[in-house]
Amino acid sequence: MKKLAVFTSGGDAPGMNAAIRAVVRTGLHKGLEMVGIMRGYAGMIEGDFVDMNSRSVSNIIQRGGTILHSARSEEFRTVKGRQEAYEQLKKAGIDGVVAIGGDGTFTGANIFMTENPGIPFVGLPGTIDNDLFGTDYTIGYDTAINTAMLAIDNIKDTASAHDRLFFIEVMGRDAGFIALRSGIATGAEAVLVPESKTDINKLIQTLEDSYGKKKRSSIVVVAEGDDAGGAFEIADKVKEQCPHYDIRVTVLGHVQRGGRPTCLERVTASRLGVEAVKALLDGKSGVMIGQIHRDIVYTPFEKAIKHHQSINPVLLELVDILG
Repeated sequence: MKKLAVFTSGGDAPGMNAAIRAVVRTGLHKGLEMVGIMRGYAGMIEGDFVDMNSRSVSNIIQRGGTILHSARSEEFRTVKGRQEAYEQLKKAGIDGVVAIGGDGTFTGANIFMTENPGIPFVGLPGTIDNDLFGTDYTIGYDTAINTAMLAIDNIKDTASAHDRLFFIEVMGRDAGFIALRSGIATGAEAVLVPESKTDINKLIQTLEDSYGKKKRSSIVVVAEGDDAGGAFEIADKVKEQCPHYDIRVTVLGHVQRGGRPTCLERVTASRLGVEAVKALLDGKSGVMIGQIHRDIVYTPFEKAIKHHQSINPVLLELVDILG
């Protein structure tokens, strides 16, 4: 193996640059040529490759986003598109690829390797949602929950000043990890997540109990994929039954994807990036590199795609007890 490539795909996540840096510098340390693929699978199809050296990844470990950019590629979903990508990789002399992204990224890589077994892929879990099976924490998650926590803290200040009930929507279309952790950390009265069916009447009872105890401001954290709807829809349902509440809604949105990665994020991404190169040199292929209980583990793409990390029921209980 003489030349490796690295790319980022799907939604961007803080820490991706730290992972890119680790992959490139580890490859160089092992005497390999390193290439960056711009704009994910779209750039792979177009042959949008850039040679990378140590200076290419200088001063990026603290930056959010991804210097290689990211894009979704409908063309890569076709056999023709994947064949064009394969030809571009072979033309560039690339012997292995590190894919940083989520389940969509790994699904594409898995199909690609089935059709073109000559080029091995390994993956790094890059998504703020933390929903990938095979790792305790995905790259981007720790920064996202800290960003959400700080924003909710700020909102609590104004909620207290005006005796208001705030519904705060965080990212998490299919997973409630961001909502759950940030909700516990900020002392939310309730946290609504896709993994647990929302009972509006129970929510109202929780809020009324707090109101009866002279607590005039409350926070409810809502994952965008909650079964009862987004924060606006749930707020409307509560307002119908509790017109005495002064309700406000805040949607944090894409602010959760940006910003400087935390210390934990940078260290985790760096370690996983180093292990990705080692895995390729050891002949591994079609696996996601993760970290469970501080140990590096390899999870086959098929398993990482089909299974999702589950919510810890103990944390859901914490919300009920402490909220």
